[in-house]
Amino acid sequence: MTDLSKYRNIGIFAHVDAGKTTTTERILKLTGQIHKTGEVHDGESTTDFMEQEAERGITIQSAAVSCFWNDHRLNVIDTPGHVDFTVEVYRSLKVLDGGIGVFCGSGGVEPQSETNWRYANESEVSRLIFVNKLDRMGADFFNVVDQVKNVLGANPLVMVLPIGREDDFVGVVDLLSRKAYVWDDSGLPENYEVKDVPADMVDDVEQYREELIETAVEQDDDLMEAYMEGEEPSIEDIKRCIRKGTRDLAFFPTFCGSAFKNKGVQIVLDAVVDYLPAPTEVEPQPLTDKETGEPTGEVATVSADEPLRALAFKIMDDRFGALTFIRIYSGKLNKGDTILNAATGKTERIGRMVEMQADERNELTSAQAGDIIAVVGMKNVQTGHTLCDVKHECTLEPMIFPTPVISIAVTPKDKGGSEKMGIAIGKMVAEDPSFQVETDEETGETILKGMGELHLDIKVDILKRTYGVDLTVGAPQVAYRETITQAIEDSYTHKKQSGGSGQFGKIDYRIKPGEAGSGFSFKSTVVGGNVPKEFWPAVEKGFAGMMDNGVLAGFPTLDVEVELFDGGFHAVDSSAIAFEIAAKGAFRQSMPKAGAQLLEPIMNVDVFTPDDHVGDVIGDLNRRRGMIKDQQAGATGVRIKADVPLSEMFGYIGHLRTITSGRGQFSMEFAHYAPCPMNVAEEVIAKVKEEKANK
Repeated sequence: MTDLSKYRNIGIFAHVDAGKTTTTERILKLTGQIHKTGEVHDGESTTDFMEQEAERGITIQSAAVSCFWNDHRLNVIDTPGHVDFTVEVYRSLKVLDGGIGVFCGSGGVEPQSETNWRYANESEVSRLIFVNKLDRMGADFFNVVDQVKNVLGANPLVMVLPIGREDDFVGVVDLLSRKAYVWDDSGLPENYEVKDVPADMVDDVEQYREELIETAVEQDDDLMEAYMEGEEPSIEDIKRCIRKGTRDLAFFPTFCGSAFKNKGVQIVLDAVVDYLPAPTEVEPQPLTDKETGEPTGEVATVSADEPLRALAFKIMDDRFGALTFIRIYSGKLNKGDTILNAATGKTERIGRMVEMQADERNELTSAQAGDIIAVVGMKNVQTGHTLCDVKHECTLEPMIFPTPVISIAVTPKDKGGSEKMGIAIGKMVAEDPSFQVETDEETGETILKGMGELHLDIKVDILKRTYGVDLTVGAPQVAYRETITQAIEDSYTHKKQSGGSGQFGKIDYRIKPGEAGSGFSFKSTVVGGNVPKEFWPAVEKGFAGMMDNGVLAGFPTLDVEVELFDGGFHAVDSSAIAFEIAAKGAFRQSMPKAGAQLLEPIMNVDVFTPDDHVGDVIGDLNRRRGMIKDQQAGATGVRIKADVPLSEMFGYIGHLRTITSGRGQFSMEFAHYAPCPMNVAEEVIAKVKEEKANK
């Protein structure tokens, strides 16, 4: 068995275009996994192997690769940067022990890097920072370090200083060893020389080195005392302190370079080995109660001698069949083993196990705690399912996925397409939990729901190309919601007599608006048995069942509290069904009286624009009912943050490019639901009614 202290499970995450995939390519080249480096802009990178990725030059799904550096095994996951695919970053962070946050030297801390950083904080993942693209116009390492402090509220620990700026960037000075690594212009990563620190940088190097040591020794009281008394700790001791501080998220070792020009990547790889934790050094995953989802107090200890506990974090369909990516937290897994899927209660036999090199694969006969592998041909496993030993059932903490905010209606162009589309969509939903599908019962149309226009665009493209289904696509629709604004008290009686035993149920209830984001809550305060206890769940079920279909325009209803406080029953005619029907009638009767209101999804929009177009962009956002929250001037332009209703943001990218002469960029993610202005709500309701009438 292998030594777990020599394992590093790491992910690379950043904003779109900061250079994640290029950095991954360089890591693979340096570790001898590939002989020719593929470039993203030529559509030839190893980890972007979907057609849609190669064409658009973006990463859509996270890809896993394994490689070796200094006798250590690195499992590297390259994640997407685009906000519509955040779910990929989220689920990758869940199974990683460490990460590299890549920031663009000129763009700095961009919106998506903030989101990913927030996810990594929530998952408590140790990180290194790599400031990339220092050869670009306007690149400024120290500016990015300041942004990491101010925008992310993080503590970057500067480990290297850049030599030269923009076109003159030639290498870096390693502060600990006081050595300069200088690359020549051949573009080959191995062509570098180790020199003395350039004379004009000696003062800076000493200043930053002192800050580095001061921060590091805070991790060890004895060393700190000795340092205060003028005794400099050894390099080994400093490294040990940095490793501890990185693991405890006290600071983030910060490096710089240019992945595209092959400068500075080796030092980052050394740092992965030196400072990022091995699987055994990370807080073990908690086990949860299958029914309630609450922690049980037990954990999945990372050791090959424990019972098997693994998490399926990604499902991918390719030419070899369905691949299930799993992270093994404890125990061993051998070919031919029978394991239990804790979520379904069914057992599965492990057929082929493979180690992934992007889209190449190596067959394995066994794997153990700490490994990230793929299993071919598992039947009923979905993202987030726990796989465990048949004799030791357990559930790992599940994953939570964001809810879709945008939908489109699609219909196949020919009859044969329906069946093909059904099979294809089934596979796609299994692969991507933030992509949902439902059928409109009245029209029979298929509704695809996703995180944004690009997300759905790619899904339709995959249906057309990969599965050969030709579709007619409707206009994007916004996922509105409904709620109420007033508290009311009301009564409803359901009675029906038609020979034999009848139906009778009377309920007195209060309905009031709940806290934002609270969903639906029900409580019963009936005393004296006017509504017997056994019928309370039926009343709750009746109300809950109606929440999906609001009274204004049939949108799901949010944030409502219902209290059952009195009622009446009949010894013979009352039944659970009668009370459920009474609750449904009560919903229809009372919701319109409680000041029903339409809610719309509001997006956090982050726009980057050159200085000379700021006024146009702000004016345009105001016209879209946007609330400007913040403006930050940067080296190359201004970032504007605003809250804007999703319904006003369709096709925004085209418009933004027009008003900024093609130089503007934006990203957005769902923030919250807010009440719709009256005029907008009336339009939406009228449109829904008209569509229903036409059908």
